[in-house]
Amino acid sequence: MQTGSQAPRRMITVGFVLEALEPMRERSLDVAPVLAAAGIAPEELSRPDGQVTADQYGALWLGIAAALQDEYFGFGARAMRPGSFTMIGRAVLDSPNLERALRRALRFLTLVIDEPRGELTVEKGLATITLHETSPARSAFAYRAYWIMLHGLACWLAGRRLPLRRVDFRGPEPVSGGADYRLFFGAPVTFGCPASLLVFDARFLRLPVNRTEAALKEFLRRAPANILIRYRYDSGINAEVRARLHEMAPALWPDFEGMAKLLRVPPSTLRRRLRREGESYAEMRDEIRRDRAFAALVSTDRRIGDIAADLGFAEPSAFHRAFHKWTELTPGAYRRQKRAGAASV
Repeated sequence: MQTGSQAPRRMITVGFVLEALEPMRERSLDVAPVLAAAGIAPEELSRPDGQVTADQYGALWLGIAAALQDEYFGFGARAMRPGSFTMIGRAVLDSPNLERALRRALRFLTLVIDEPRGELTVEKGLATITLHETSPARSAFAYRAYWIMLHGLACWLAGRRLPLRRVDFRGPEPVSGGADYRLFFGAPVTFGCPASLLVFDARFLRLPVNRTEAALKEFLRRAPANILIRYRYDSGINAEVRARLHEMAPALWPDFEGMAKLLRVPPSTLRRRLRREGESYAEMRDEIRRDRAFAALVSTDRRIGDIAADLGFAEPSAFHRAFHKWTELTPGAYRRQKRAGAASV
């Protein structure tokens, strides 16, 4: 367990705890024993800035699943009986690559819970997992729980964090707000969408699966706390690099050697550690520029040329080329599309 400046990143916000407890409260079940078993003081839940450790949250997650006899907390059309996640892990263990493993996991989940029904599609370099439903929209936490299970398993199978490009939620934004969701996934998060989507680069589907039965047992023994920490967006060296980039205007971003100097590590060490976490400095800078561009276009009326300048592009034409690479749309078309979608919800 890391210490020092990394400690806060190992915490789970109280809003996430309250969302997890809601299915028990809806069934008039006593949450006190579950909280006590997880070592969570009830008064912590009333603090706006309250937090629990990942281990506490993991114990809470298991306690709720046991109380409900449902590893998906009652969000599926059918109960996900205890032991189902273990069986999914065993079902995908001998998959040759991540794509085969994900398709197997999605089929297994559909057999268990019926809905939501996950489907993997690949188009134009992007892999998209869509959750199909015939019922009314579920809570944001219901979709988040699905993504945590699926994405966490995929990351473990690949042996690295799989950065996401986009996360859409069919349900409304949670009462506690969407900030924690955006921080957790580290990608543009949109609520009230026509369908729930998880989007990432299709190249990751080719990653080999090379895990043993013994490794699976250890992974399951520590789940879900290990999923919440090991593969979350805001842990590791990539979080330190991103924090530095977020502190500065893009025009002032240092080159790779300059970033290594800021972090007081040799460039070779920084490159090796980023590679181990599935990141590159260039990809991170591009991702942050992209996310800032999306936010500015949707939430402000600023001129596109001004947005381009703020993002460090020497010319608006360079911004247009980069934006078309990200979305296959112009900035103006993206702004119109997103605002039209929001107005129709």
